Amino acid sequence: MPRPARKSAAPNGSPRDPETQAQHAYRQIEEMIVTLEMPPGSRISEKSVSAQLGIGRTPVREALQRLAYERTIKVLPRSGVMVSEIDVAEHFKLIEVRRELERILVGRSARLAEPAACKRFAELAERFLEAAEKEDESIFLPTDAEFNALVAATARNDYAAAAMRPLQAQTRRFWYLYFRQVGDLAKVSRLHAEIAMAISRKDENEAREASDRLIDYVEQYTYRTMRALL
Repeated sequence: MPRPARKSAAPNGSPRDPETQAQHAYRQIEEMIVTLEMPPGSRISEKSVSAQLGIGRTPVREALQRLAYERTIKVLPRSGVMVSEIDVAEHFKLIEVRRELERILVGRSARLAEPAACKRFAELAERFLEAAEKEDESIFLPTDAEFNALVAATARNDYAAAAMRPLQAQTRRFWYLYFRQVGDLAKVSRLHAEIAMAISRKDENEAREASDRLIDYVEQYTYRTMRALL
């Protein structure tokens, strides 16, 4: 049965308008790609996805265009749509850009976050620490998604947030493909907690330094992934 469109939460906890059909289609298709229900190299049928989601082909087409822009899929002339392969070597270029964007976003978030958002960042830090203690990705993943959304909202820089979104999409795919084999969930959860806590204290310098420590770790596990695949 098709899942209904959801309401997303604003930074202060109030609901925003329900997502559009195109947004709903994007979220559902991306989830299928990220969780490997649609693995790299698989073909995507606009007609089949439309039937599966129970929505028209126009919003599905809009969702696929957005995914193509984010390089999650490839539109092949006269051959349809294919889920993009993940090139580990290319991932280092992504990390290089992500480092600078993360510094901008978390720094601005620490500077501009209002008290209610600061309180929520402190709560997210506690959830990250719980994920670290239990080594539970079912806690980490939704906490990370909320953290990213809250950083984007409180940083108030649409250009940086828009540039970050496709990088986060590729990072999520990388997680599902390789992180379970070579990553350290407890460590990455604690590193996220350090950023969230720095933002909650409105410590702009520490938020940036904590972000750098996270990206240093991301580089390390990407190197480990590359060596494991050789």
